[in-house]
Amino acid sequence: MKKLRTSLSVAALALSLGLAGCSTPSTTAGTASSVGGTSSTAAAGATAAVALDTLDTLAEDTHYDADDLTWDASSEVAVTLADGATVASGSDAVKVDGDTVTISAAGTYRLSGSLANGRIVVAAGESDTVRIILDGARISNSSGSPFVVQSADEAILYLADCTTSSLSDASTYADQGTDAPNAALYSKADLTIAGSGSLAVEGNFNDGISSKDGLVLASGNVTVKAADDGIVGKDYAVLLDGAYQVTAGDDGFKSDNDQDEGRGWVLVNGGTLNVSAADDGVKAYNTLTIAGGTTTVAKSEEGLEAQHIVVSGGTTTVTSNDDGVNASGGSSSSSGGGMGGGGMEVGDYSVDVTGGVLTINAQGDGLDSNGNASISGGTVMVNGPTGNNNGALDVNGELAVTGGTIAAAGSSGMVVTPSDSSTQSGVQVTLGSSVPAGTVIQLADSAGKVVAAFTTTKAAASLVFSSPDIIKGQQYTVYTGGTATAAAGLGGGSLDGATQVGTVTAGQYTAAQGPGGGGGPRG
Repeated sequence: MKKLRTSLSVAALALSLGLAGCSTPSTTAGTASSVGGTSSTAAAGATAAVALDTLDTLAEDTHYDADDLTWDASSEVAVTLADGATVASGSDAVKVDGDTVTISAAGTYRLSGSLANGRIVVAAGESDTVRIILDGARISNSSGSPFVVQSADEAILYLADCTTSSLSDASTYADQGTDAPNAALYSKADLTIAGSGSLAVEGNFNDGISSKDGLVLASGNVTVKAADDGIVGKDYAVLLDGAYQVTAGDDGFKSDNDQDEGRGWVLVNGGTLNVSAADDGVKAYNTLTIAGGTTTVAKSEEGLEAQHIVVSGGTTTVTSNDDGVNASGGSSSSSGGGMGGGGMEVGDYSVDVTGGVLTINAQGDGLDSNGNASISGGTVMVNGPTGNNNGALDVNGELAVTGGTIAAAGSSGMVVTPSDSSTQSGVQVTLGSSVPAGTVIQLADSAGKVVAAFTTTKAAASLVFSSPDIIKGQQYTVYTGGTATAAAGLGGGSLDGATQVGTVTAGQYTAAQGPGGGGGPRG
């Protein structure tokens, strides 16, 4: 296993690897679309040089090596699964005992067929890379996990083009010991999932996919339903490309190593991640980075949670019953970090938005940091709580706005505004009474030009807005109603039919009632 560096260079990893279209599989070599592979061959070629540099960097930070996704097809070992009649051709490394198939050496193994009550076991050497191609394989187990990697340096699960495979475990495991498997796809070694085929995973007992080492999702069309956590990579969990749909009884997509320094991080760098979770949507013990792709947390208690949260690209949409984006937990205690402007302790926690689009719909706090937060690029849209015990923004320390666009609507009881360190100006709008969902709140400059039009998705009594278009010291007129080009969030607007409700001056914020704010003029 490669050594993991403590800090991950997100800028160097900002690459989107695309899924190849469904086509006839190659008969001469594995075709993994390891570099590029969007639906446009030309687009893939145009980014090939960047892809190679990025994959080199990724290989240093994780176990992932794109070269592992290509192979000589003539070296494949065919394993045809059948109840009581599984056949493996041409390899002493495959042993069949009833409906248990054990693979004991490095190599490439193509699995097809089905087992109603079987198991695939990888028990290879600690330096072995085992590549398993699921070619329409369907495996279930009535007493435990159907797919277990007991030992290897790395296991690669490759989903064959134009095929659908499935893994389904028991609702109760016969072996529930401390180190026993607890997921439908369980690995004690580094695990990579790749290929353009499809895989359905049902974790009826506990987790859906779990790696006790590192996990890289390079591609694939994967659906996971789990009684507990959906997808877990202990040391790190990385999504490069593919489409992953997760429904979880606890957390959706996470990394949970809380023992080793520099571990327990999550990176979404491309692809599509859709999560519906009973607890946290996407969670990291250390750092959670979204650098690309499309991430949707459709249901959660807390949408994104980690000690440090970085959004530098992509499109992220979060819906939560509690906090939408929450920088908390992790390896830091809240003590020892000093006190915020509202008397709250400031710990080693952070939310940093440098790019991308982040949309939050939260019943609790919208964007919440138990430390500091910064917005220097991208777009942040928050539809926060309707109750006054939470806020659209909740930052214990500094909320530094130096670029980008932020529109945070919610109740007026706990309003947090940009801090003194902000270099980009903004306005705080406090409405006389709450306006209903679907109301357009607009800001116009002295010439009557609309500089912001925000359509609420729930009742709101306040709006904090900052963008490069807001000029410090200038007065803006606030309107409700009129028309907007966006059914929700930010878009263009027209004042036809709008009602003037007041004026605000850029850079002048009233004393916030939340923990992170303060009064007086600022940036």
